[in-house]
Amino acid sequence: MTDALKRLSDEGVAIWLDDLSRTRITSGNLAELIDQSHVVGVTTNPSIFQKAISQGHGYDQQLTDLATRKVTVDEAIRMITTADVRDAADILRPVFDATDGQDGRVSIEVDPRLAHHTAATVAEAKQLAWLVDRPNTLIKIPATKAGLPAITEVIGKGISVNVTLIFSLERYREVMDAYLAGLEKAKAAGLDLSKIHSVASFFVSRVDTEIDKRLDAIGSDAAKAAKGKSALANARLAYEAYEEVFGGDRWAALDKAQANKQRPLWASTGVKDPSLKDTLYVDDLVAPNTVNTMPEATLEAVADHGEISGNTVAGRYDQARADLEAIKALGVSYDDVVQLLEDEGVEKFEAAWIDLLNSTEAELKRLAPSEG
Repeated sequence: MTDALKRLSDEGVAIWLDDLSRTRITSGNLAELIDQSHVVGVTTNPSIFQKAISQGHGYDQQLTDLATRKVTVDEAIRMITTADVRDAADILRPVFDATDGQDGRVSIEVDPRLAHHTAATVAEAKQLAWLVDRPNTLIKIPATKAGLPAITEVIGKGISVNVTLIFSLERYREVMDAYLAGLEKAKAAGLDLSKIHSVASFFVSRVDTEIDKRLDAIGSDAAKAAKGKSALANARLAYEAYEEVFGGDRWAALDKAQANKQRPLWASTGVKDPSLKDTLYVDDLVAPNTVNTMPEATLEAVADHGEISGNTVAGRYDQARADLEAIKALGVSYDDVVQLLEDEGVEKFEAAWIDLLNSTEAELKRLAPSEG
């Protein structure tokens, strides 16, 4: 093992785990990762919970109790997922206290079927915050068009938010605007802005997956030379936008009121293409005041052979622009790619949620007590 995770942390990158399960909590594994691998946060999504509940027997006791009470499958999922998030938040509470609320965070997602419904997303976010009832929770809201006003409304109520499924630079700027608008609402309502936190989850690997597929179809030498560069370019330009927005006059007024910057979070950092370095989206996205949420395999790869060599984002903006211009010149539409990825992202989480409903319903039936 190297000290790569410590070096990453020392560079100002918060290491979060992109996974959670009952077994990970009860076995002491999560506490061990916090203690030994510099993990300071956890993110979840419908796919993660679907996998956790459908594998093993970690949820049998709670499912049996829920089946005995004849709860609906929707209520069962809420009870199960919020219990995991609450317990993980308690394990991470010392980190939360030590970092003055910046880290030690656990994210839980609104029902993805509400992604295109603003009022329902706001209502769900309020309900989740109430159910988990821990100050170190982040409510995940997708960065759809309907999600943007929901982000403003929820932040305005003093609820901390993880904005998810961000693929495009334009949408990212809209997300930052929604966050600032939310802080302004919270300030007008007299809320303590120092208690409100947010991260903006900018997705990485899926950008390369989609663009490189299109470059393969073109097949020219120039197309081959452009592969594996778009995701890093996109993320680096997102960080440039972050520096611009949180260095501007609008932010300065909120900064005086003790507001917290919305940190960029690099999501989807597991490398999908075996021809690329498996730590690429960690080694090459090192910048202060960011979060990198990693699946366990990526976390272990970075610990084993990550190459952390200082800031790998600053000073690379011109090259990033050139890399995105190169794919445009080859006929790959950036706008088409990022819209497709957003649409697919919502659809995948909806599908995972439906799988979660179905597998939980099957478990409730299996564990239901016989009548008598």
